[in-house]
Amino acid sequence: MNNLNYILRAKKFKAKKTLGQNFLTNSEIIDFIANCAKDDDEILEIGAGLGFVTEQLIQKAKKVVALEIDKEAISILNKNLSKYNNFHLFEKDILKTNIDELPFEDKKIKIIANIPYYITSPILVHLLGEIDEVNHKNRSRISEIILMVQLEVAKRIVASENSKNKEYGMLSILSQMYCDVEIIKEVPKKCFEPMPKVDSAIVRFKVNDKSRVEITRLLRRTTKALFNQRRKNIKNSLQNAGFIEVEATLNKINLDKNKRAENLSIKQIQELSKALEEFN
Repeated sequence: MNNLNYILRAKKFKAKKTLGQNFLTNSEIIDFIANCAKDDDEILEIGAGLGFVTEQLIQKAKKVVALEIDKEAISILNKNLSKYNNFHLFEKDILKTNIDELPFEDKKIKIIANIPYYITSPILVHLLGEIDEVNHKNRSRISEIILMVQLEVAKRIVASENSKNKEYGMLSILSQMYCDVEIIKEVPKKCFEPMPKVDSAIVRFKVNDKSRVEITRLLRRTTKALFNQRRKNIKNSLQNAGFIEVEATLNKINLDKNKRAENLSIKQIQELSKALEEFN
């Protein structure tokens, strides 16, 4: 379908601001996303909306299970797509749904999602688990996530200690602890109806079987302490969070107390959290 067809269909529907609805109407981007699916894939689509991406996924994948919470959108999806045997639609909130509750056959599935941007972090935690959750039910079922997010958020997801300081943080570490992440497409705001105020990007998460570093007892507490007060140096951030013998620990692992959290790699944060276990 061409862009005009998608735009006209989107304009007929009254988008709900409370649900963060902005419908992707650019046919090239829709095809790009759909082409991430292979013929033997089982796909979970989070937020099917009016079904523009869904229509194409059904043609590509073995099975598409879609979640949607807007009753009006669900009515449209049922009208247009219920004829397909490989399509299954559920009125469910992903944050209240585990993958094991859905009718998938294969152990590993792909997720494709164009989600309300204000719940990006909660959805990632729900799908991937916290940074120290070695065993997480949802993550163990996922091979890959193709996620549409704000461009600014995408840059935070893929950031490292070598990125701009304000980009690297808890979201970077959460995303990269169990995944290889990359921005695979930038999406201008004009590709949506109604048009949002910001540009977007598609991020690919390739989920690994193991964490990037050894998970330690204090890893989550240490990471949150460092980034909750990221403008302070790491010594002050840790002391303010209730850690003891902080300077001695930093000296022990030869880590400069005046560094800030955004200057530490995931490996350095893990080493610091492990060293802190001696006194905390």
